[in-house]
Amino acid sequence: MSIHTKLIKKLFILIIIGLIIFIGLTYWSTSSTDKTFKKSELINFDNVDAVDFSTIDTVLVAASALYKADDIKLLFQGEQYRKAWATPIKAPVLFLDSLFGGVKITKEGGGKQTHSLKLKTKNNTELTLRSINKDPEQLIPELAKTLGLENIIVDGISAQHPYGVILAAQLANKADIINTKPKVVFVPKQRQLGQYNDKYGNRLFLLEYETEGETNWTALQNVISLIDTDDLQELKLKHPNTVSINKPALIRARLFDLIIGDWDRHTKQWGWAIQYINEQYIANPIAGDRDNAFINLEGIIPTLLSNENIVKELRPFDNEIDFMPGLVYPFDQYFLLNTDVSMFIEQAQKLQLLLNDSVLEDALSVWPKQISDIDGEEIINKIKSRRDNLVGYSKAFKTSIDKKGKLQENLKGSEDLNIPLKLKACFECLNN
Repeated sequence: MSIHTKLIKKLFILIIIGLIIFIGLTYWSTSSTDKTFKKSELINFDNVDAVDFSTIDTVLVAASALYKADDIKLLFQGEQYRKAWATPIKAPVLFLDSLFGGVKITKEGGGKQTHSLKLKTKNNTELTLRSINKDPEQLIPELAKTLGLENIIVDGISAQHPYGVILAAQLANKADIINTKPKVVFVPKQRQLGQYNDKYGNRLFLLEYETEGETNWTALQNVISLIDTDDLQELKLKHPNTVSINKPALIRARLFDLIIGDWDRHTKQWGWAIQYINEQYIANPIAGDRDNAFINLEGIIPTLLSNENIVKELRPFDNEIDFMPGLVYPFDQYFLLNTDVSMFIEQAQKLQLLLNDSVLEDALSVWPKQISDIDGEEIINKIKSRRDNLVGYSKAFKTSIDKKGKLQENLKGSEDLNIPLKLKACFECLNN
């Protein structure tokens, strides 16, 4: 056997040994718990069911104790925001019969991770209770279950900041961007929950406005309704020459997404406040579902998954944006295709002024001190870096949109709409 052949054989053996070690450590990193979901953890209550929460204004509660990790888990799945998930905070106790004079549950909602209840006030304002602690059962592929690797999906939620939505909303306020005004609340078991008591009682939630509904909760005037994108398309089809979007506001909102690292911005996460002014319909964007703002992808496995050649849309919240095409959605192509670059630059410069250092640092006051002490400085420093480079990012964003071109299929949520090819391709194509 030649020396060259022996070296190849040794290298092959080393690779096999390395692969076995990697697989073994991967399984070790997933062995901390076999649970896929756990409710919020109340502090200082031995028997939660015996507590009369009507006598208590606030509770001390941790979002989740599911993401505890040893050194191997930290190496393979990352530190993420584990400390924030496990750190107790004070949260106000919420009873549905006293919220806005009493609200009623209209239906159960939620996506693939979030449990939610849709609420309606006496004046028909629509609200949502969205769970902070997630249930990723529907996201787990059968292959992962077969291989016993479910915990990689479950643990991935630790990359989401449990209170990132609150900080994102505070920054959106400063950036003059309509948001759903989320607040952290603790919902105890109560008669008003009815059939939902066991699933939704004694949990930590975000209470926020809905992006659709009959009643205008925004600060805009002359709003006739809040609608989803599919309803906006139908409105455009009905009034092709008098319906337009507030394009500067949408560009500012999308550039804001780049600043806060919110990589998950598909069509169903947007609503529209429709103004009727001088016989014209103007659609103003409302961003919902900010769960993935400030996503923190650390560790070997999340880093591999977020590679642009594996899951291109899964972009980490780092100091710099390294792959812009992954952040461009069909939603952007549909509404912003062939928009003049000057509009992107103008909105980038506006955001740079609105989100100055003082504003960013003051925004942390919306978080409990113990949470801002853990993650505040790192998040704000990343925002500053991305903001400082925003003009360049805005140009790259516009270029990526135009490069992807017109849509060839309906937007998500509009699959069942019977609309002409022109309106399917882009919002303004109907007028061309």
